[in-house]
Amino acid sequence: MKQYLDLCRHVLEHGENRGDRTGTGTRSVFGYQMRMDLQEGFPLLTTKKVFFRGLAEELLWIISGNTNIQPLVKKNVKIWNEWPYVAYTKSDAYQGETMDEFIEKIKADDAFARQYGELGPVYGHQWRDFFGTDQLAELIDGLKNDPFSRRHIICAWNPAQIKDMALPPCHAFIQFYVSADRKYLSCQLYQRSADIFLGVPFNIASYALLTHMLAQVCGYQPKDFVHTFGDAHIYQDHIALIEEQLMRTPLPLCQLKLNPACKKLENFTYEDMELVGYQCHPPIKGQVSV
Repeated sequence: MKQYLDLCRHVLEHGENRGDRTGTGTRSVFGYQMRMDLQEGFPLLTTKKVFFRGLAEELLWIISGNTNIQPLVKKNVKIWNEWPYVAYTKSDAYQGETMDEFIEKIKADDAFARQYGELGPVYGHQWRDFFGTDQLAELIDGLKNDPFSRRHIICAWNPAQIKDMALPPCHAFIQFYVSADRKYLSCQLYQRSADIFLGVPFNIASYALLTHMLAQVCGYQPKDFVHTFGDAHIYQDHIALIEEQLMRTPLPLCQLKLNPACKKLENFTYEDMELVGYQCHPPIKGQVSV
């Protein structure tokens, strides 16, 4: 995708080198926006392979309201593993277990998972129970019954509960917009903190997928995904990996097909999603900074 590669170039050329919470260091810009027309294809990165099943299962997990990693690790989705593992290594219960041993315990031992696999009130909790408000249900009702409202919003940033979260929400504020002819649904995401190499390809595809799903449930067609960034950064140990991607030629976008029988957001499963014609360059692996 040209939009993503343009972002990478912009940060490399105009960013500043900064320290950060993880100690890794970043090259960063503040404020950037890109727009993708979902009618032109599904925005899954082609300059490296992206684990679509992982991001889809994560989105379904968020929609369910779950905040424990056990359902994800049972499906071999590792997106959230590092944060509870690091917390576990600082606990009195830690006995030198490796990450793999820790994850096996999470999979097999429900009591252990309840205690050490919990992330706190992260995305799923905020979307479905923001101090008693089911934001996702209210969004769907509004999109169906009051399409031109300017309040089609989900907010994951809850200052009162940040201290209880394993990781405060990076993709923090989402707004949806119905076209004047009531035909199209668009989405804008404000992302306060964006790991351009590891996180952003997932975030683009995840919110494009959510837009497709909501459009189907509410009777629209997906249109634009607008991605707005606060701190957009490339970790220093990812710069060479980004430069490798910039040497690759983007391939045509794939298409996303959803099971048309799914008329309720909670009824979707991964098996209801099909990528048609996904072509990509080989994967490039990078280390996550925690």
